[in-house]
Amino acid sequence: MTKPHKTAMSIAVLYILFACLSTFINIGSQMLSMLAYKGPYAVEVSILVGTAAGLPLRYLLEKRYIFAFKSDNIGHDGRLFILYSFMGVFTTVIFWGTEYAFHLLFSSESMRYLGGVIGLAIGFYVKYRLDKKYVFVNSNKQVMV
Repeated sequence: MTKPHKTAMSIAVLYILFACLSTFINIGSQMLSMLAYKGPYAVEVSILVGTAAGLPLRYLLEKRYIFAFKSDNIGHDGRLFILYSFMGVFTTVIFWGTEYAFHLLFSSESMRYLGGVIGLAIGFYVKYRLDKKYVFVNSNKQVMV
């Protein structure tokens, strides 16, 4: 019995759900960080904490459910995670830049978080395109968007 192929729509819906989950984890972690630490560079620290909080879960979910990718072994998986994380550097700059720009422009916590959500959304789209082209290239997937 063969597995049914995922449609572009089902991939898009899953990707959006995972992006929303990752955004919730990211922004929630930032809020917790801001509650726990109010010292110098608190905003910068919170952005870093939020980024680190969502990365491993997002990698696992996308690898399995978006790209249907199977690693050869744990070493291959580790190298893949490093490449996945490296691709995230470019999109993290988009996210951080947008959030920090909102922070500087509006001097409001809620507007900073809105900037974070907007930056994450743009970054997620760019990240998908990079991962599809450079990270999960030997996927068993039949349909890609």
